Amino acid sequence: MYEITDLKVGTTITYEEDPYKIVWNQFSKTGRQGGVMAVKMKNLRTGQVLPKTFQGADKIEPAEISMRKAQFLYHDADGFHFMNGETYDQFSLTEKAVGEAGQFMKDGEDYHLMYFGEDPINVNMPVKMEFTVVETVPGVKGDTAQGGTKPAKLDCGVSVNVPLFIDEGQKIRINTDTMEYVERVN
Repeated sequence: MYEITDLKVGTTITYEEDPYKIVWNQFSKTGRQGGVMAVKMKNLRTGQVLPKTFQGADKIEPAEISMRKAQFLYHDADGFHFMNGETYDQFSLTEKAVGEAGQFMKDGEDYHLMYFGEDPINVNMPVKMEFTVVETVPGVKGDTAQGGTKPAKLDCGVSVNVPLFIDEGQKIRINTDTMEYVERVN
């Protein structure tokens, strides 16, 4: 069991039978009363952020979160479908559970999935991934002096801003958290 002083950013807890991750915390203590911990916690199933204040005597249960590898098979109206590489069991996650990470997922690739107990609840995407530019306007010679950007469509269907020197067919690395260009891949 956690005490309220254990609730730091990044800590995972179980609250009302759902897994949550602490994304913000503030401890305060008044004269005669015990301390209180105000937190904002993100539901790892739904992505919803919930504010909550825990009192000094509250006991908080840690969440049993584990990571396991699974292969992404395909996406359809029912959600994102995966296969466990060891047991060959197939399962799916809803679009809400996968969130914006789903737009970067490639069929046949392995991803680390977050499990709460035995239930898969979320995808832990790599921070940087490589994609091929399939569509962009050509850069004009002399435009690169100011380090400008232009839109480019990637092979996964996502559009991002890239430097003017990037052309169609080139491989680039993207930060999946910020959806920003990182570097060109040789």
